[in-house]
Amino acid sequence: MTAPLSNDLRERVVAAVLNGESSRAVAGRFGVAVSSVVKWSQRYRATGSVRPAKMGGYRKRILEPHRSFITELLEQNSHLTLHGLKAELASRGIAVSHNTIWEFIRSEGLRFKKNAVRR
Repeated sequence: MTAPLSNDLRERVVAAVLNGESSRAVAGRFGVAVSSVVKWSQRYRATGSVRPAKMGGYRKRILEPHRSFITELLEQNSHLTLHGLKAELASRGIAVSHNTIWEFIRSEGLRFKKNAVRR
């Protein structure tokens, strides 16, 4: 994903539109898309600023509410595999991928498939 264009450019574009120039003329002069000129102008009218909105976001971890269930399963059966854990979660109506389970276990610092030799 590319970075947003500078606020200086955005301010000059919006100032030109506020001075009465058309969006197409401003877009051609500054070398930006007409849609950008329109969006920046709308943002300025709505918020008083041309600063870009936050890019990206935070994804809530889907297995977080089930942490206690997962830790209890791992304590009861230390030889549980990813497939077994996925099946147990599926029986509770939680459909997730192997990767989701693996990343959750690693991020929580949980031990998985304990082996006395490798401790």
